[in-house]
Amino acid sequence: QVELVESGGGLVQTGDSLRLSCAFSGGSFSSYTMGWFRQAPGKEREFVAAVTKSGSSTYYAASVEGRFTISRDSAKSTLYLQMNDLKPEDSAVYSCTADQVAAVRAMATKVNLDAWGQGTLVTVSS
Repeated sequence: QVELVESGGGLVQTGDSLRLSCAFSGGSFSSYTMGWFRQAPGKEREFVAAVTKSGSSTYYAASVEGRFTISRDSAKSTLYLQMNDLKPEDSAVYSCTADQVAAVRAMATKVNLDAWGQGTLVTVSS
């Protein structure tokens, strides 16, 4: 069974950078499309970014494109989210997800993705 464990969240100021990590175990990392979602208090969970199984292609929500970069390291079975120029509206619990079937764009809307992590909290102060 796939297990995902996020790390790297914290309290930062507007304009700062932060890198999140998601450790993958329990399966073949290269067989999964990987992605990040976030959920702010009182709001619905929203798609942030996704990366193909090979890492060759990515897809971003409009709200983060140009500021966030998703990447994966197959040797370490780890997914990353580099977040630059953070804004207060980026504050949320960030969760990584994995799916064997979804393409990167489909991951934004697919119901019942294969696996989810517990999440890591990012707070951006103004």
